[in-house]
Amino acid sequence: MSVLQADSVLSIHQDLDFHTVEGQRIVVPAINLKNWGDRSFAETHGLRYSYMAGSMAHGISSVALVKTLAREGMLASFGAAGLSLNAVAQAIDSLKSDLGEQTFAVNFIHTPQEPSIEERLCDLLHEKEVKLVEASAFMRLSKALVRYRVKGLRKDAEGRIHSSHRIIAKVSRVELAKHFWSPPPLAMLDALLSEGAITKLEHELAQSVPVAHDLTVEADSGGHTDNRPLVTLLPQMLLLKNEIEKEHSYHEPLRVGAAGGISTPHAALAAITMGASYIVTGTVNQACVEAGTSEVVRKMLAETQQSDLIMAPAADMFEMGVKLQVLKRGTMFPMRAAKLYELYRAYPDLESIPEKDRKTLEDTYFRTTLAKAWDDTRRFFEERDPSQIKIAESNPKHKMALVFRSYLGQSSHWANRGVSDRKIDYQVWCGPAMAAFNDWAKGSAIDALPERKAAAVALNLLYLSAVLHRVRQLQFQGQRNPEWESLIRPLPEATIRSYLTNGRHG
Repeated sequence: MSVLQADSVLSIHQDLDFHTVEGQRIVVPAINLKNWGDRSFAETHGLRYSYMAGSMAHGISSVALVKTLAREGMLASFGAAGLSLNAVAQAIDSLKSDLGEQTFAVNFIHTPQEPSIEERLCDLLHEKEVKLVEASAFMRLSKALVRYRVKGLRKDAEGRIHSSHRIIAKVSRVELAKHFWSPPPLAMLDALLSEGAITKLEHELAQSVPVAHDLTVEADSGGHTDNRPLVTLLPQMLLLKNEIEKEHSYHEPLRVGAAGGISTPHAALAAITMGASYIVTGTVNQACVEAGTSEVVRKMLAETQQSDLIMAPAADMFEMGVKLQVLKRGTMFPMRAAKLYELYRAYPDLESIPEKDRKTLEDTYFRTTLAKAWDDTRRFFEERDPSQIKIAESNPKHKMALVFRSYLGQSSHWANRGVSDRKIDYQVWCGPAMAAFNDWAKGSAIDALPERKAAAVALNLLYLSAVLHRVRQLQFQGQRNPEWESLIRPLPEATIRSYLTNGRHG
């Protein structure tokens, strides 16, 4: 029987050096949470901890969420996708005004059907001097993203290359990771140079730096996902990282982060132990009070279990058949979105849709005529991207896609705003991490909706994953104590803060 008490295990700031009643010596070194992951990630981005909250579109990862975590020395990415440029500009201004030099990121999402949106976003990010973006949903590199990265490259007196703009890329495929960890394609750089978008010096220096040093491995997650398991995907990316580092010999090391399913200390520890430089949370932040969504959605998420998830067509890549992971419990959105894609595949235009299906669309989906739905869609694209209207006028199939996409797009806005008479149509992005979090938090200090705060969740994940590491080290040395498992239950935010204030973080 070990003489080690539970309080000693909880204290991660000091070495555990003791003898059991049998005389066996047990040594467990202290843990500094600042080293939890790869310290170079935190140092590069000016953070205290290697922890990141990933972006969720339509401002779900809100200004309030980003500010909250930035003040904790953690990174968060504002959910710019799906918002107007004016809304993104206002968010950036607010973040820069309140955070000063504290680090934050802005989401740069791939819009292959509307490349002009990426171009205008790149212009805005340069204008507002945003230093860090999180690139997501990319299937290939785009000129706009490369231009964001390359603009401002310079060399110091010692010959080292410095960048004004950094990218954290979120990927789930090895072949795409190769593109992000390699220098930008020369043909793309040549095109940017010929257009006057970059200088000759930037063109030259870009050939010696990767598009992104930091790459987040996105496993089974909410929203866009390939549903891949982290335990196989992360090791693949780590092996690839080693290969590319040998090939290119970059001055700055490449790093791999882990996302998808990170919502308990067990998952956080697993990712860090496998070699993740940093951990990224997603769906759990949507259930926090700072998230830019409605109270009714947060309640739906707090009740989510593993069987409540399903894949449904995505608005931004509807024509390509791309799907994302959403909540199916309490909403008809997944089934209705699937029906829209079925009709899109079956018919050449809106006029060809059978009367029965047309009536269903007009009565339950759009709650107006399809002609009026197109008028509303047209007005939307007059501001967002007028080129889409021109394409639709000459291509009836594209017109149908835009109308159908309008339902998909509005469904997430209805959810975020909590539109009561549209609850049956809510689109709520959700991954299996939410169900795991709910089970772990049940009955604890962060179970109730008002207590689900981004900082409380983050601090619990960081601190208790370190506690769990201590428990596992003791178990590996033959020690067992039933009380130790109870130490991994969520603690009140104030309790963890007191531990950290008293130096119990390292």
